[in-house]
Amino acid sequence: MMELLADPQVWIAFFTLTALELVLGIDNIIFISILVDRLPQAQRELARKLGLFLAMFMRVGLLFLLAWVSSLIEPLFNVFKQEISGRDLMLIAGGLFLLWKSTQEIHQLLEGEKGEASAALRATFSAAIVQIVIIDIVFSLDSIVTAVGMVDHLSVMIAAVVTSVLLMMVLAGGVGRFVSAHPTVKMLALAFLVMIGVVLIADGFDHHIPKGYVYFAMAFSVAVEALNIRMRRKRAVAPVELRERYTRDGA
Repeated sequence: MMELLADPQVWIAFFTLTALELVLGIDNIIFISILVDRLPQAQRELARKLGLFLAMFMRVGLLFLLAWVSSLIEPLFNVFKQEISGRDLMLIAGGLFLLWKSTQEIHQLLEGEKGEASAALRATFSAAIVQIVIIDIVFSLDSIVTAVGMVDHLSVMIAAVVTSVLLMMVLAGGVGRFVSAHPTVKMLALAFLVMIGVVLIADGFDHHIPKGYVYFAMAFSVAVEALNIRMRRKRAVAPVELRERYTRDGA
């Protein structure tokens, strides 16, 4: 153990993997934020932390089951000459689940107060946790494949996964409140989940879309939306400033 702590290469691998786990966890944070937003205010923080804790537990558990994870790559059957493995099935199922859930949320958001009311009636703590667990399994596969490909030591992988999830717990509350407070950002987040669902399905059919393209598109969209939010705030402040100036001039 002391040899690992004294090795600078191990520390570089740890920090690099932690950063990558954080990046790969962005979609997880968005999904959890969307789900817990349907719950009563008192339950949101608990559901958010429990969802991220389950994500950490699953990732660490899968690291101890590397042999089983590796076996998922073996083809199970062919569809139109395309080999489908257990991992492919999980990715396709997870992608379809994301598409269904995101489309449902977008539909309810567009319905306005009627959609919010109907969603609130169906939203329960246990249902939110079950849905978080389902998608955590899919997101965990991506995370574990990255960890195994980068680091040779299991202890370093576990430390990086635990650290990244603890950091996500710190960030998730702010992200969730921001998404909840800005309807356009929430719609953008749902569009991200639709895109991620399509990427997962494509990956399941062995059509790999470079993640760099996906993350660049997300970052660009967020930057544009940040400019829109700033512009809306300026427009909201401008009438107030004009009224104050008019009042001073009139006096």
